[in-house]
Amino acid sequence: MSDGPLESMFPVASSKILDFLSTHKRWDYSVSDIAKYSGVSFKTALVEAKKLQAQDVVVKTRTVGNATMYQFNMDSKQAQYIDKLINEIATRRIQEALESKPTMKIKQKKKKSR
Repeated sequence: MSDGPLESMFPVASSKILDFLSTHKRWDYSVSDIAKYSGVSFKTALVEAKKLQAQDVVVKTRTVGNATMYQFNMDSKQAQYIDKLINEIATRRIQEALESKPTMKIKQKKKKSR
């Protein structure tokens, strides 16, 4: 998996987690899933989720069995600014990638005259 927008600028676990949760902000995830899809250890995901919750960037949504579910908190101003930053970085990266690719010319076949 390629680096997410925040991770490309700030390569730490919280950036990986924020990239993942911001991208999938409509759903909630267990710490185990956050760890798996963010590419961090379970313990790191647990510690970071609690820190991000204390900062009101993520919110606990529910408990499923023994798993606490977390979601990106779009009601938080901080989370909204982080989401905007992630989108700006991603947009810039896409534009740069498109500009660096050579354009492709398509040759048209000439019709054979009979």
